[in-house]
Amino acid sequence: MPSIVTLISGRGSNFEAIVKTAQNEGWPVNFAGVIANHSAAKGLDFARSQGIPAFAIEHREHATRESFDAALMQKIDELGADLVVLAGFMRILTPGFIRHFEGRLINIHPALLPAFPGLHTHERALEAGVVEHGASVHFVTEGVDEGPIICQASVPVLPGDDADSLAARVLAAEHQIYPRAVKWFLDGRLRIVGNQVQVQPPESQLIKL
Repeated sequence: MPSIVTLISGRGSNFEAIVKTAQNEGWPVNFAGVIANHSAAKGLDFARSQGIPAFAIEHREHATRESFDAALMQKIDELGADLVVLAGFMRILTPGFIRHFEGRLINIHPALLPAFPGLHTHERALEAGVVEHGASVHFVTEGVDEGPIICQASVPVLPGDDADSLAARVLAAEHQIYPRAVKWFLDGRLRIVGNQVQVQPPESQLIKL
């Protein structure tokens, strides 16, 4: 049975969506652990309520980013992760960490990549005047938000939207596509060809909401 380790920094709503979908659909999967970079992360409470091992590795207790990532890597390896899921993990990971988990490290980004990588995506989308926005699940590579895209969801930008209303619509879309991407990975359906991800057998990698 494949094992997932999830990394969070806050409430972990995408982690919760993945766990609940797995429970509802009866996935054969082991949620081996959740790790937060500080003990106040609310998602740790949800993990404990589901009987999922929950850990905090305080990044402030490490003098360097490399030291923190080394401790994180050790814990993930101890837990036996087949897949590492970033669910609102607000840390820039070092190249060594990313290389160690290459091909089994995925993230969700609140934009239709390659548009709006980085931070403040909703504000930037509104400033740019786009008519649709959304979210992307992708493999993590050393370039920020540049990894091969597994799937995306688009949502309309409505008249009168502000960053908060748009963010809420995008978050609801995230909760639909992240479990889908994780299930595809667990089922062995993903193939990376160049910088593209193919789903076998083919299935739409873009949903419009």
